[in-house]
Amino acid sequence: MAGLCAAARARELGADVLVLEKGGRAGGSMLLSSGFIWRHESFDSFRSECPDGNPEVQRVVFDRLDEGLRWLDSLGAPVVTRETGNPRTRGARFDTEGLTRALVSAAGRIELGLPLRELPPDLPVVLATGGFQGDTDLVRTHVTSEADHLLLRANPWSAGDGLRLGLAAGGTTSGGMAEFYGRNMPAPPARVTEADFVPLSQLYARHATVFAGDETFATRTWSEVDVVQWTARQPGARAFYRVANDQLAERVRDRTVADIVAAAEAAGAPVERTEDDVTVAVRAGITTTVGGLAIDPDARVADGVFAAGADAGGVMAGGYSSGLAAALVLGMVAAEEALS
Repeated sequence: MAGLCAAARARELGADVLVLEKGGRAGGSMLLSSGFIWRHESFDSFRSECPDGNPEVQRVVFDRLDEGLRWLDSLGAPVVTRETGNPRTRGARFDTEGLTRALVSAAGRIELGLPLRELPPDLPVVLATGGFQGDTDLVRTHVTSEADHLLLRANPWSAGDGLRLGLAAGGTTSGGMAEFYGRNMPAPPARVTEADFVPLSQLYARHATVFAGDETFATRTWSEVDVVQWTARQPGARAFYRVANDQLAERVRDRTVADIVAAAEAAGAPVERTEDDVTVAVRAGITTTVGGLAIDPDARVADGVFAAGADAGGVMAGGYSSGLAAALVLGMVAAEEALS
């Protein structure tokens, strides 16, 4: 999303733009997401939720998101709802296929299947390769020794290309290199396809006893990003959710816990039911890395080099915020500053 937003905004400002897309289609992991683009209700809430992030960059994302959402509207991106379903947040949900089409139309020339191997001389470049979750060695180095066992809950092309190029250009890494955003998913032998990334998310840790071996973990966040990071560091990146029967009727957005458990069971996950409770085996799924290239409030990594989306590291360090919001805003900012 960040690369398409940068390209669309740059063309709007009169630039001749070339998008190099490593994958075989546009849209990256945004196309596989739920489509929610949101901000915290207040900037103080943003800082409280993500205390280790760069406050100056966070301020830019917070202050310009509403403008960015209006800009997407102007491009014809179809909105599913103007509500997030969470009183802590404000934003909108977009149809991801329609959003991709609108951005592709505005972005101009896109070369598919063509990764950027080195930075061109004397041209501004926006790095927006989506983080490094697709590179097991980098994930093992920075995030968890159990990297081989993680489910890649994202496109397969986001493998640290932007990080390498930015560092080679003189950039530095941000905070949050050991963190990631993801969801616990049904454990093998469950079958999880790209279409299942959202509906099979096991998002009910606050209603369960979460354990791995003799260790238990009580989630402290409404986003449950802490529990998936904990699971990722357990043997095999696996854990178990034990839910008392009286908690199965609790709602998580538009579904009950029972509905989510049933979806995991239908997918083939190990599920054990007793008279008192149900236990579901899960494994960590990594969607995007949190750390990456350190940027200033203008999305600048080094002279002539800018980063947006998950390549711009540390925005949600210490907690959780909308990755699509950062992609939208920092894509716009990177384009504007690259042309200034």
